[in-house]
This record gives sequence, structure tokens and C-alpha cells, in this order.
Amino acid sequence: MDASTVSSNASATVQGTAALIMMKKSMDIQAQSALSLLDAVPAAPKYNNPAGLGSSVDTRA
Repeated sequence: MDASTVSSNASATVQGTAALIMMKKSMDIQAQSALSLLDAVPAAPKYNNPAGLGSSVDTRA
């Protein structure tokens, strides 16, 4: 192996590692953004309906 091959392989390894680190950071930022969007969704309203309401469907019309 000559020096240029070793240097080329080391450079490729460094570039690959840097790409993985950037991808991980990007995924962390996306996850944080998704969580903030989910936190912004309002809660479903609570209805005070009688107990039997909505438990059956009348299919005769």
C-alpha cells in the first residue's frame, strides 16, 4: 500500500463518519420538531352525553 491509498481510505472514513453524525443531528432535529407539533395539537373535546348514546346504530330508514 502506498501513502496515497492510505490517505484516501482515511479521508473516506472521516467523510463517512461526518455524514453519519450529520444524519443523526438531522434526525434529532426532526424528532424534536415533530414532538413540538404534536404538543401543539389541541386535546379532543370531552362531551357529557348519556351513557347509552352512540352505542348502537339504527340501520332502518
